[in-house]
Amino acid sequence: MDNFTNLLKDLMAEIETKPTKEKISLLNEVKKQLHVISPFNKQPIDCVLWVENDQVGANDYNPNSVASPEMQLLECSIDEDGYTQPIVTWFNEERFTIVDGFHRHRVGKETKDIREKLLGYLPVTIINDEKSGKDDRIASTIRHNRARGKHSVDAMSEIVVELKKRNWTKERIAKHLGMDQDEILRLTQISGLVELFKDCNFSESWDIDLEADLSNIELEDLEDSNEEKND
Repeated sequence: MDNFTNLLKDLMAEIETKPTKEKISLLNEVKKQLHVISPFNKQPIDCVLWVENDQVGANDYNPNSVASPEMQLLECSIDEDGYTQPIVTWFNEERFTIVDGFHRHRVGKETKDIREKLLGYLPVTIINDEKSGKDDRIASTIRHNRARGKHSVDAMSEIVVELKKRNWTKERIAKHLGMDQDEILRLTQISGLVELFKDCNFSESWDIDLEADLSNIELEDLEDSNEEKND
């Protein structure tokens, strides 16, 4: 153990002499090599890397949304407590595409003080290699969002339809997105593409006319507004 500790100290001393960019690159390499032999190497969190923020970019399907006050709170949290969660990414050809953590990525890129503290870098972890297909990455993003936060109904509807077009069965969509089958039908009704699911059996409780519902809601809102003005 003493010999190992001395070797480790020598390595640390050697890394410490390097310029910042090279030092970060070497530390990342050490982490990746340790990850290979780690008993937890199937867990993405086992290896968090620091990468230049211009290498990290948004995906084109994330339905998650955060209101301005919540964004301000996130910015304050990162400023006060630092990054306590890495940005979950998929890596391909020198680019890290975000699976989860778009708003953490925005704060690190767009908030001047935080960007300077991080030296222009962001903390990322990379999802498992078997998640290389776009549909798998979409499902992963949805699971992250649904487990923790909010998402846009319209965007969720588009994603369900896209997965269906990619030949995902309703059972697979339900399992991997954490939905029940009636919720899937509701989302396809919003998109106006119910015919994609015409071969599926769902509860009759969801068999509604959405346009009528929306019209009723708008009419009720108008009536409430008129009553307030009269008062």
